[in-house]
Amino acid sequence: MEKRIGAVIILVEDRNFVDKINDILSTHAQIIIGRQGVPLRDKGISIINLIVEGTTDEISSLTGKLGRLQGVQVKSVLTKYK
Repeated sequence: MEKRIGAVIILVEDRNFVDKINDILSTHAQIIIGRQGVPLRDKGISIINLIVEGTTDEISSLTGKLGRLQGVQVKSVLTKYK
């Protein structure tokens, strides 16, 4: 299957799920190239930005698991490359 490079934005509205988010990210560490976290304390949210490289199935597995968590929003953008 063809690999893609992309970005995944995770908006964390409920800090109670931070441990679960980190568990999911650790499970998918093989497709994560880079990770940046930004706490927006005045808004009570945090944003995690991931750069990923993997098949659409691998990336969908990651975003699907994250998206099922209450208080977490996920958006992804993927590109094709050769």
